[in-house]
Amino acid sequence: CIILTGTNVAETQPVTSYRIRKAVERGAKLIIIDPMEISLSDIAYLKIQPNYGTDVFLFNSIAKIIIDEKLYDEKFVKDRVENFDEYIKFMEKFPIENVEKITGVNIDKIKEVAYLYSKSKSSVILWAMGITQHTTGTENVISLSNLALLTGQIGKKGAGLCPLRGQNNVQGACDMGALPTYYPGYFPVEDDYTIRYFKEKWHVEELPNKNGLTVVEIFDSILKGDIKLLYIMGENPFVSDPDIKHVEEALKKVEFLVVQDIFLTETAKYADIVLPAKCSFEKEGTFTNTERRVQKVAKCVEAPYETKDDWEIIKLLAEKFGYKWNYNDSWDILKEINEVVPQYKGITPQRVKNGEKIQWPCPQEDHPGTETLHTTGFKTKSTKGKLIPIEFKHAYELPDKDYPFILTTGRIREHYHSRTMTGRVKGIIDIVGEDFCLINFYDAKKLKLKNGDYVKIFSRRGELKIKIKISDKIKQGVVFIPFHFYANFLTHTKLDPYSKIPEYKICACNIKKIK
Repeated sequence: CIILTGTNVAETQPVTSYRIRKAVERGAKLIIIDPMEISLSDIAYLKIQPNYGTDVFLFNSIAKIIIDEKLYDEKFVKDRVENFDEYIKFMEKFPIENVEKITGVNIDKIKEVAYLYSKSKSSVILWAMGITQHTTGTENVISLSNLALLTGQIGKKGAGLCPLRGQNNVQGACDMGALPTYYPGYFPVEDDYTIRYFKEKWHVEELPNKNGLTVVEIFDSILKGDIKLLYIMGENPFVSDPDIKHVEEALKKVEFLVVQDIFLTETAKYADIVLPAKCSFEKEGTFTNTERRVQKVAKCVEAPYETKDDWEIIKLLAEKFGYKWNYNDSWDILKEINEVVPQYKGITPQRVKNGEKIQWPCPQEDHPGTETLHTTGFKTKSTKGKLIPIEFKHAYELPDKDYPFILTTGRIREHYHSRTMTGRVKGIIDIVGEDFCLINFYDAKKLKLKNGDYVKIFSRRGELKIKIKISDKIKQGVVFIPFHFYANFLTHTKLDPYSKIPEYKICACNIKKIK
């Protein structure tokens, strides 16, 4: 059984989509849980289209049925799960009778999901930003984790929880500490052992021991006057961050802005200095993909002009600050990673250059890598997974009489992130060269709109002039805009309190036809 939720994988990860199609051809049952009809809907065994922002209630309803119908794996729960009794008490009071009213999904369909997921030999849940980009994103993921723990659908081949990463090396970037709360290898910043460990590894006397800020928090801090200098590398927040007016205000206010990128992006136009970097096809190194697999990146073409590898630019800056970093190429950096990051210890330059594609954790050089995580236990003090009761909460901003529509954003196949690369390819621009908005047939009829009309979409933050496409793939009362252009003039900056991710998937808006 394969559950896809909050991801239009055919648009965002076409190779993964192809493998899902092949699995279905071999007999796997595909369940799609998504408010929109997505590209794999044609092969789904079961399609569920819940109302936006009701994920926790829906997943709790599945868990309730699993418990009430005794579908959970008693041995797995006994041996490998804690807090089961508390979770049962929580579920005894859960108002499943309200499920159709809140989620819009019939209880019989939810029962079918519960039985199919729990009784299949192996079941896997795949999700992406449609689950995480909410003020309740962390709670959405915990609710999914509860399902896996109840049924024992984790820690064995073909089962588990698989968050689909948003780009080719976001997993590797996180592994290397590109997070404000972790050092490389997921060592917590505010842990005393972490600081001692990295002082010894890096031969330094001091290291920061306080959590840093996420992107939205950084822009908030600029506007408060707490941050004077901003260094942006390979990011285009003028397009990708919520509430673009808020971003623009911060970019104008910061005293000194450095942007390091391969093209002059919308963000780079505000920079005091632009540092020209190489793209991935012009350098060597590794990417770590969604399944923790580390693979070689081979140089394909020579880089133009005076562009440099990102690591080389950082090294040159460090030298100006008085540090001596002995890196001659990216493989020297991987050698340091082998020494510092336990999960990568055995993923050596030689193995990568020889064509091995290794999944971490790989604790030593003769280790084959780890295909399946959590086969014998979880990385907790008790080695057990914990069931966590999650209460349902509404999204931060819901429709009202002034803003009666829900705006949701997402990807399309043709463009990549903020179009820094794809926006310069004529063939792609010929296909999707401007922004558009999907709207339901009944909403379009009510507003007297026809396909191709231009409308003004406005929220409490800003407005867009945009062409509409009438579609039966989207629910009434909802509009969809790809985030590759300027949808974020409309979105808000309210964050998930735990992950600090913005709620890109739900905000209130209104629509007016442009005469």
